[in-house]
Amino acid sequence: MSTMDRLALLADLAARLNDTLDLDEGLQRAGRLLTRRLADWCVVDLFTADARLDRVCVVHRDPRALRPGTYEGTLPVFTEESRGPLARVLRGAGPLLLAEAPRSGPDESPLDRAYVELFRRLGAGSAVIAPLRARRRIFGALTLARAPGGRAFTEEDLALVDDLVHSLALGVDNARLYQDTRSIAERLQRSLLPVLPQVEGLQLAARYAASSATAQVGGDWYDSFLLPHGDTGLVIGDVTGHDLDAAIAMSQLRSMFRGIAVDREEPPAEVLRRLDLANHSLHREATATCVYGVLKGSARGPWELKHSSAGHPPPLLTTRDGRARYLGGGAGLLLGMDPDVTRETARHMLPAHSTLVLYTDGLVERRHEHIDDALDRLRLHAAGLAHEPLDTFCDELLIGLGADSTDDIAVLAVRPTPP
Repeated sequence: MSTMDRLALLADLAARLNDTLDLDEGLQRAGRLLTRRLADWCVVDLFTADARLDRVCVVHRDPRALRPGTYEGTLPVFTEESRGPLARVLRGAGPLLLAEAPRSGPDESPLDRAYVELFRRLGAGSAVIAPLRARRRIFGALTLARAPGGRAFTEEDLALVDDLVHSLALGVDNARLYQDTRSIAERLQRSLLPVLPQVEGLQLAARYAASSATAQVGGDWYDSFLLPHGDTGLVIGDVTGHDLDAAIAMSQLRSMFRGIAVDREEPPAEVLRRLDLANHSLHREATATCVYGVLKGSARGPWELKHSSAGHPPPLLTTRDGRARYLGGGAGLLLGMDPDVTRETARHMLPAHSTLVLYTDGLVERRHEHIDDALDRLRLHAAGLAHEPLDTFCDELLIGLGADSTDDIAVLAVRPTPP
């Protein structure tokens, strides 16, 4: 392979891994490249966080020779008794050149036997096995094999493979670090999702869904709680950003919000104003949208909603007869812009068996679509669900409108249900 071909292969491998934040997809792309340019089949084995060894990727040049997922999964335990070529590489040897497929021995471990069986089934005339290293530790291995009868790997190939595994290891390590960060943010978000209160005469339901189209984490949240005098507080908000910082800012706002709302039981507009003041006191203030509503009523009704919005999409009210409309009034500037801005509180009556929906913009906004069209789609969809049980209502909103969202989604729904 010429110097230009080597450089092109290294560049293409890095691109395959960097073009996606999904580790499994990136490894499949890398495997298809390697089997097209360098080997007949390849395997990637990685250690997990609990020290298990997983075969995460097996790719063959001929798709007919390999059923997807056939050889993938958890491998036998890597022990001191493991002495085969894979075990040696996982201890730091290599790249190792195998002039023929490894053979069974009398004292081989279950891991060694599994590796020999892989070669027996896929066939190999020669192979190279190399460790994957990052941050001074070995976290896996790459196996490249060529079929019998073809051009065999030679010592001259080892330098190229060494460069390839360096690039592969860096891509895998970066993807894992990103996944770890995302996992932390998701756990933080979900740990802050509240248990909804039990309120006589009201049904409450909520849903939170991380984006299905990206590997990003947002700052969406919802909350509901009983106020000291018996009213019910409803909150939904969305912090700007899609990363761990957004999730942390969301947790700070949510915690401050409940304390401020419960402290004096002021009108929603005043609660938002005080929240914005507190937000400006943070070391890194957040920019966020939010709706705060207070429901006042008795089990038999009627129920009155007072609400104020800080740059958030308007609440949607769907009545039992299938009519849906957005609740106007109470709109104001988003949080993090001007804590002294004047805010307003709107008032609306909720008919029995109507459904009030608070939601974040991930449910409606789509690229290249006008927001009015998006809101019309939500209104019509909600109207068609007017008679559904509240849990079904929320599920169908997510299924019907959230499947192609590129943002996180939070939904909080309330339905007056007099006895």
